[in-house]
Amino acid sequence: MKKMTSIVAIMAVFTLAMCFVMIGAASVELMAKLGLAEGQIGIMVLLFSLTCIVAQLAVGPLVDRLGHKPLAIAGFVVAGASILLLAFAASYPLAVLAAMLLGVGAICCNTVGNTLLPVVLFEGKEPARASNFGNAFFGLGVALPPLLIGVLQADVGMSYEAIMSLIAVIVLAFTVFSLLPTYPQVSTGFELSRAFGLLRSPVVLIAALALICYIGLEFTMNTWIRLLMVELFEGVGGDEARIARNAGLVLTGFALAMALGRFGTSAIKNLTAIGIKVIVAMAALSVVTIGIMSVAASPVLVMVAVFVTGLAFAPVFPTVVGVTFSKFEPGVYGSVFGVIFAVGFLGPTFLPYVIGRASEAGSIQQAMPIAAVVAGVLCVVGLLMGVVHRRAQAPTQQD
Repeated sequence: MKKMTSIVAIMAVFTLAMCFVMIGAASVELMAKLGLAEGQIGIMVLLFSLTCIVAQLAVGPLVDRLGHKPLAIAGFVVAGASILLLAFAASYPLAVLAAMLLGVGAICCNTVGNTLLPVVLFEGKEPARASNFGNAFFGLGVALPPLLIGVLQADVGMSYEAIMSLIAVIVLAFTVFSLLPTYPQVSTGFELSRAFGLLRSPVVLIAALALICYIGLEFTMNTWIRLLMVELFEGVGGDEARIARNAGLVLTGFALAMALGRFGTSAIKNLTAIGIKVIVAMAALSVVTIGIMSVAASPVLVMVAVFVTGLAFAPVFPTVVGVTFSKFEPGVYGSVFGVIFAVGFLGPTFLPYVIGRASEAGSIQQAMPIAAVVAGVLCVVGLLMGVVHRRAQAPTQQD
């Protein structure tokens, strides 16, 4: 049964990823179908992110009260239903509602997946490795929607609505698996009283700052890579359907790079010990690759930069979570995760929106230097994290 619990945790992370990328993956079709501008897509991402923050505050206590199974079921059902609504939305308000419901489903899956992974993988002894391995499936989840939307439309002739319905059915099918295992008793709740205490911890604060930068950057890539590539491919000409397909494949490549990177870093046995150095190095690399994406005229060069950015992003989120968990006892993992994730979600409430608004006066590519600056800030925060962790005592129930 422990193996089945691991599978459900991985399915939850996989579904979380599909929720995170769904608006960006469907952005070209939504803009054409509903006559939207880039700024309106940015608003959808902003409201999705705000919903995630509010939901994170509510879902933790519910898991403590009800257990993992009801929240896993709710996450898969709500996520699947919201994808269906996004498929058939006939107006912008309905699309916004779908985005907000998508946030609720995402956070249910997030809480189930990311609090179980460090406990059920590697015998609970390697939180950074477990988080990297489990979140490699996040990369696969990010890859699936743009791959299906791009390929099935251009090569098979399926409609946007039919493809989105297929994705929704995949998510809803995970509900069956969530009924099977016996879930371990893991303290997962986001307790407000404990959270206020954790906010005094420098370890928690620096992790939250890192995630503000990182989650904002990841959402920026998931939201705007496809439209960035459409701009570049249109510059060299070609069939509209093929351009949309190829742009989706580039986003899929970014996601697969994240998956490959996380599988790779999960094999590093001392990852928790060297994790902060990895975070700093990968943040520095992403400054360079996003800079290339901001200025290169060649679609091929930008595609390479996108793939390398995915490799650079791969270990950042799970390693931040893992090295932070290493400073606390498992009994407070849930509260620690709830704090850093909820605060971290401030990143996607502004960064994708700012880039979307900035692009309306020019192009997505011209707005991308904003993301490069944020990657530079993440590098600095990583250096500060090293200082904070050297001074911290570990592990403790609460700093």
